[in-house]
Parts: sequence; C-alpha cells; structure tokens
Amino acid sequence: MEDVLDLYAAPPDPLRPVVCLDECPVQLRDDVRVPLPPAPKRPRRRDYEYRRCGTACLAVAVDPHRGWRHVIASERRTKLDFAGWLKDLVETHYPLAETIRLVVDNLNTHTPAALYEAFVPAEAHRIARKLEWHYTPKHGSWLNMVEIELSVLAAQCLDRRIPDLATLERVTAAYAARRNREHATIHWRFTTADARTKLDHLYPIPQPA
Repeated sequence: MEDVLDLYAAPPDPLRPVVCLDECPVQLRDDVRVPLPPAPKRPRRRDYEYRRCGTACLAVAVDPHRGWRHVIASERRTKLDFAGWLKDLVETHYPLAETIRLVVDNLNTHTPAALYEAFVPAEAHRIARKLEWHYTPKHGSWLNMVEIELSVLAAQCLDRRIPDLATLERVTAAYAARRNREHATIHWRFTTADARTKLDHLYPIPQPA
C-alpha cells in the first residue's frame, strides 16, 4: 500500500510517467421496441424492456499527472489482450519515456508473464524493460486511481443502452477525447501518513524484542 501511495506523492516526471490501468466488464443491451422520439413538452421515451447482446470489456489507462486517459473496448480480457495494451502504451503513447511506472491490481493476468505469452522473448523483454510494476494490495484495488476514472466513465458514458462493440468503441472514444481536451485530472489526497492513522488496523503489531 505504501509503495503506491509514495508513488502518488512523488513529483511528476515526464520521463517516468505514472500510468494506472484496469479493466471493467460491460453488459451490452439493446431496445426491444423502438424508442418514441421527443416532442414538445415530452422527452424521448424508452421502454423498460431490453434485449441482452452479450458482454464486452473496457480497459482504461489514466495518467493522473498529465490529465490523460485512453479507453480500449474489446470482446474479452485475456493475458494476450493485456499484453497488447502494454505494448500500445510503450510504443504509441509513451515512446520517449524511460520507464512507465505502472499501477495495477493483483488480477492473475496483470503480470510480466503475459508479455511472454503474447510475443517472442526478445520482444517481450524489450517491452518489459520499459515497465516498472506497482501493485495495489489484495482487497485494496480502490488505491488504484483508475478506479476514479472508471466511476466517471460509468456515470457519463455507460448510463445508456449500448447494443454492440462498435457503439461502445465510438462512445468511449468520444468520452476520452473530451476528457483529454479538458485535461481532467485526479486530485489524490490519501497519503502514507493517512494510511498509518486511518488504516492502522492493517499494520502488524511489532513484537517486543
């Protein structure tokens, strides 16, 4: 826990950016009946019944210092998908970075081994050398700042019926573009000192010598 909190408290370093990454499932749903269009003094009306259209996954990366986020919509979240997202971070979004300080939770796909399952060893090693891993503690994924971005995404973008992956890609890309134009940042206030006071029950009690 303190490793992640100390990372957040460190000053921004463009050559060593902090990037928080996580995924969330999305239920795809469509209307059974065509919604009624709006009319004077009457909003657009939609029937409560809907049709399930499967599921999808959203991967969200957020750089809290830069006020930047990137959303990827996919059909699943396997180790191969995760490895592809990491390669995209390294090659497309941070090609000049010396090291990307990556914050993730303890999901079994979130390991450097995913790179070696997706790429030949030399390629996997090249990408892995650009990543510095920081894990939130077990049952402590709330310490990953991307969880805040996921909450904003859910409220501003996913509060509607999205029928297919193409629509999901379109609406989430528009969301990310708008938030990036605004340079929307996350103001993290929970510190290591706060953890030692407010979460003191999580710390072991030192044994007398």
